[in-house]
Amino acid sequence: MLLLLLAAPAPAAAQGLLDQFSYEGLRLAGIGVDLGVAWSDRLERDISAALRVDAGFLAPRVRPLLSLSYLRADYAADEIATLESRLRDVVSDPTNDFAIAVGPITLTTLTLDLDLQYLLATGPVVPYVGIGLGVHLRNADGAAITGTIVEDGLEAVVAALNGSAGFEVELAPAVRFTTEVRGILASGLRAVALRGGFMYRLPRRGTP
Repeated sequence: MLLLLLAAPAPAAAQGLLDQFSYEGLRLAGIGVDLGVAWSDRLERDISAALRVDAGFLAPRVRPLLSLSYLRADYAADEIATLESRLRDVVSDPTNDFAIAVGPITLTTLTLDLDLQYLLATGPVVPYVGIGLGVHLRNADGAAITGTIVEDGLEAVVAALNGSAGFEVELAPAVRFTTEVRGILASGLRAVALRGGFMYRLPRRGTP
């Protein structure tokens, strides 16, 4: 009986935590745009842009955020050099006077993310941390790979795991400045993006 009494609070606490989550707080709460720089282990540094939609609150201090981002970057020089080296290894040329120049290969990625952000504080300055899932739609371009299985292999739809940390600053009653560091882990790609932008907060229905 004593063991049962000791174990009883744990399910009750878990149920209390779940009770805090509700769809009633979900709404179109804000629309924002971000612009920044992305670094990757396989791509050259380039500009990243995003459109973000705040979906209100799923629980106290927990808000879901949808974002659509765009990145277009060339593969890094060492990645192209590795590809050229592998191609040389399979060429049979007794005179060894051939040359291989693959040229630039560009990867364009359109990403749809769903993040859950936890607000560490409330007020004029709101720091937060977040975690989420993403879907990457990839397209590859390059004179040497067009119409080949290399192009087919690079063009794919893959899932990604995201982690983020940032803050927003109130500039006006409905305008926020936002800045964020985002880590991205996906198949064949690891990246970090630093972005900043503005978000317009929509008033609640029935309020000015």
